[in-house]
Amino acid sequence: MSTEIGLDRLREMLDAGAQLVEVLPAEDYAKAHLPGAINLPLVALDERAASRLDRSRPVIVYCWDPL
Repeated sequence: MSTEIGLDRLREMLDAGAQLVEVLPAEDYAKAHLPGAINLPLVALDERAASRLDRSRPVIVYCWDPL
């Protein structure tokens, strides 16, 4: 289930231990990413990649697309 959240809710969730995942290509992530975010590129997102996540904590997924 996905839900769009605003900046205030994002901060609350991160303060409570949520995981921040950026699904940008690795090159874009290397250039600039949100503090504390881990990179799981969307094109490589599969069960093995997702195993890096702690299933007991909420996951916030972020992707910025300038188009």
